[in-house]
Amino acid sequence: MQRTVALVRRGYRPRVPGPWGRSQSSAAAEASAVLKMRSERSPRERILTLESMNPQVKAVEYAVRGPIVLKAGEIELELQRGIKKPFTEVIRANIGDAHAMGQQPITFLRQVMALCTYPNLLDSPNFPEDAKKRARRILQACGGNSLGSYSASQGVNCIREDVAAYITRRDGGVPADPDNIYLTTGASDGISTILKILVSGGGKSRTGVMIPIPQYPLYSAVISELDAIQVNYYLDEENKWALNVNELRRAVREAKDHCDPKVLCIINPGNPTGQVQSRKCIEDVIHFAWEEKLFLLADEVYQDNVYSPDCRFHSFKKVLYEMGPEYSNNVELASFHSTSKGYMGECGYRGGYMEVINLHPEIKGQLVKLLSVRLCPPVSGQAAMDIVVNPPVPGEESFEQFIKEKESVLGNLAKKAKLTEDLFNQVPGIHCNPLQGAMYAFPRIFIPAKAVETAQAHKMAPDMFYCMKLLEETGICVVPGSGFGQREGTYHFRMTILPPVEKLKTVLQKVKDFHIKFLDKYA
Repeated sequence: MQRTVALVRRGYRPRVPGPWGRSQSSAAAEASAVLKMRSERSPRERILTLESMNPQVKAVEYAVRGPIVLKAGEIELELQRGIKKPFTEVIRANIGDAHAMGQQPITFLRQVMALCTYPNLLDSPNFPEDAKKRARRILQACGGNSLGSYSASQGVNCIREDVAAYITRRDGGVPADPDNIYLTTGASDGISTILKILVSGGGKSRTGVMIPIPQYPLYSAVISELDAIQVNYYLDEENKWALNVNELRRAVREAKDHCDPKVLCIINPGNPTGQVQSRKCIEDVIHFAWEEKLFLLADEVYQDNVYSPDCRFHSFKKVLYEMGPEYSNNVELASFHSTSKGYMGECGYRGGYMEVINLHPEIKGQLVKLLSVRLCPPVSGQAAMDIVVNPPVPGEESFEQFIKEKESVLGNLAKKAKLTEDLFNQVPGIHCNPLQGAMYAFPRIFIPAKAVETAQAHKMAPDMFYCMKLLEETGICVVPGSGFGQREGTYHFRMTILPPVEKLKTVLQKVKDFHIKFLDKYA
């Protein structure tokens, strides 16, 4: 008894048996001990680490949303917290996101999308009949008359028919088959899908994919992901970024030593370079592809964005057809378009299509199989694509407003393209080729040797160092040319021309002031 009293005084409490015969205090103590041991132990090694992850994914880089854009996001958060900067806002001139830059949506497109999304509005007198007509046609082709249903993997049939009709009109009567049309999640999805099917082999027989330098980083990213071989051909900066077939020949000849060049990618109008290819150039490229037995990919998402009076968009499909049956029946071609660019700027809908011609029938089945794995592209994006290829026509009630809005957007872009070119070329140490099309400037910038050394000391590419300083001192976010590829010893950046005119003037003035100070600092 005396021993028990002594134990109680020291803090001991008699154990109360639990429902299974163990005392509650002993169970709690054991649980506590286990948790303590676990917390003291180092965490279990993760299954997925940088060393164990897919090395092809690790190799992927996408400069348009790379480190400089992450830094821009950090600066925006600092501004929101009241941290003082030499500027009041970050201007994201790094990406071609028209609506984010203030461009207003095309009324007719949004009307049809509203009707498709909420069909009860079809009874409203506030919507024009031509918009209702298109919405009804789209909805009747959807399961349950709803955009919320899956579509066929290749896309909604009537939308593919409208795309084919659009291509035929665009190309002056050159026929297009709806069965060759595949609706996609933006053009990027189509490009990735085609490349997946094309890449094969190992060692020296591994597929080589020819891409322009400078290029849109989607191409190098997908090539890395698929572990294909990137084959660079350089655009001629001294000749307005023209494509020279002799350069294609050099690239193929050198590539054959280490891979099997099988694909030739063309971006027309160019991104980031803004050149528009002449018909003669396209003919030469098609002949070269025929000669070398290359599969052609024609990225034509900027086909509406042509500004220079002496330039005109020619589709690869049209030129191929007009070169005669020896070419039109044999050259394999995939062409791509999107809702994201042009005058629409509907990036968020992720609408797009590809037309693939001269595909082997068995490969066609494999392509549909691959597309079926992702079920279907977003049906809302498909509907948006339909409105792009099936806009109001003369005689319909929405035509006048539609054409006015379309011409206003494209007219403003043409003015901003010329403004950007002219102002950049007034700055010492900056040279900008004519912006014939697309929606970017890709000026060449002089970076002094001292700045190059400083960049190297920070383990940064010189143009990344330049663009980072530009962001930190002015709040302007652009993408360094090294993210697109460029000839050794040259430096560039890509900047969109999408901001409203007054804001664009402010941006260009800030870049000018920064560049002059930068040259002075590192002279």
